[in-house]
Amino acid sequence: MAIEPAGQTDTGTAGVIARPPLLFLAALLIGFVLDRLLRLPFPVPRAWIIGGSLILIGLALFAAGIRNFMRVETPVPTNEPTRVLVTTGIHGWTRNPIYLGMFLIYGGIGIAAQNSWILVLTLPLAILFRYGVVAREEAYLERRFGDAYRGYRQTVRRWL
Repeated sequence: MAIEPAGQTDTGTAGVIARPPLLFLAALLIGFVLDRLLRLPFPVPRAWIIGGSLILIGLALFAAGIRNFMRVETPVPTNEPTRVLVTTGIHGWTRNPIYLGMFLIYGGIGIAAQNSWILVLTLPLAILFRYGVVAREEAYLERRFGDAYRGYRQTVRRWL
């Protein structure tokens, strides 16, 4: 189900601190550099199986979220105005399937690469994401869609 803005003319954006894929890429690069400078132990046998599984699950969530947006022709990039509120499909289970998928891919890469620094950086990345991306998007969606978004927010969890 896609919900149109109720008589809204607000075509602004959420004003996130940076494009989400760039935040993940920056954290990955920092993790690889730190691993090169100071390698931490990684005592997980067959890490590539666990990491690969997380990457595949993350890709599936990511693709399902993108597909939902494409079906209703609303832009995925955070620097473009949202046209409709998507509430069905994977968005009926989690409000942020694309970001959840990105986190699983990110963690999967860290595990598969046996890079402890990438995993250590998950917490700061999650905090940055929570306040610099998700909170701003939620405020924007509430302004844009009003009661429809508030109702959706009360029935569907942010992550799972």
